[in-house]
Amino acid sequence: MKRIDPEWNHFHNINEDDNDFPTDLKYTIRLYKKNELIYRQGDLCDALNILMSGSVKTEMITESGNLMGIEIIKAPRPLAPAFLFSDNNRFPVDVTSLEEVEILRIPKDEVIRLMTSRPDFMQQFLTHNANRTQFLTNRLQLLSIKTIKGKIAHFLLEQANEEGKTFTLNRNQTELADFFGVARPSLARSLSEMVQEGLISIKNKEYTVLNAKGLRELLV
Repeated sequence: MKRIDPEWNHFHNINEDDNDFPTDLKYTIRLYKKNELIYRQGDLCDALNILMSGSVKTEMITESGNLMGIEIIKAPRPLAPAFLFSDNNRFPVDVTSLEEVEILRIPKDEVIRLMTSRPDFMQQFLTHNANRTQFLTNRLQLLSIKTIKGKIAHFLLEQANEEGKTFTLNRNQTELADFFGVARPSLARSLSEMVQEGLISIKNKEYTVLNAKGLRELLV
């Protein structure tokens, strides 16, 4: 049996050498090419999908019909694990590959059996889902902000944690615009103004928060 290695946030390695690991666990492995639509928003989520290699982007169609970027997920990570046990177990987003990816699928019944035999797996599964809830809460806070500068300020303050800290964003401006749900020219203009106002500095994909207080004032 191929090793299952979901070392995402809070999950432990699971492999067939564990004495209490079910060696007859049923699973499938699927390969996808770059830019391939893996799941569509509304598709049935009837298995634990673990992104084993590569990266994907998730997007959501808004009520106005616009496509809004949610996040970029890099392996190893599960895809929408909390929805596996939801009454409405449908994918909340489109999932598209950014490169060649490998996804391991464990049917729901097998996940339950794995949780029964591995309490530590169940604990980490629950912890991961709780942390994802926190991420979604932050995402909702971002979407509730009306101005583009406010959205950018909220996002950068969250990334930087402190004034003067430089960090790298692995997104280009088109991807950032999709993430914020705004037009790319509007995003570019707002970023340029924030640089001119001395709130931030940008060098390639490196961002530095220069005036955290000024950014927080944009959140009002």
